[in-house]
Amino acid sequence: MTTFDRSFDILIGHEGGYVNNPADPGGETNFGISKAAHPNEDIRNMTLDRAKSIYRRDYWDKISGDKLPPKIAFLTFDAAVNSGVAQAAKWLQTTVGAVPDGFIGPKTLAKFAITNTAEAARDMLQLRLAFMEQLPTYPVFGRGWRRRIITLAMQSASF
Repeated sequence: MTTFDRSFDILIGHEGGYVNNPADPGGETNFGISKAAHPNEDIRNMTLDRAKSIYRRDYWDKISGDKLPPKIAFLTFDAAVNSGVAQAAKWLQTTVGAVPDGFIGPKTLAKFAITNTAEAARDMLQLRLAFMEQLPTYPVFGRGWRRRIITLAMQSASF
């Protein structure tokens, strides 16, 4: 099983099925794919296979997931899905001491030759949680987000 497949299987466990919560800025969502981010998709009738192909194309490939250490790829992928590819890339870049430009390229990838992956994973999750705590929707969704961060820390140990 590839790192993408493992990461996707875990991510889907967090995302769940169809919801249309008026408090969610993403609007109608299925398997974590939101109407706001994917306005041309039939969200209500989304299949798991379709969701997986969208996750691969719009998130995993854009964070260079196949080029990152597996633990970091998993955490960056999950962050990209929740907060956008550019924001996830900036958290990763800040963590490894790269310029936080929102694009994971050769300079960011080179930092992993001198980076402790476990420390980078911990630091990235801390940055992500601090960001979430500042969001205006934190009072509504914060408990779930905090639980997800804690669970991700445990799940990333398997990579």
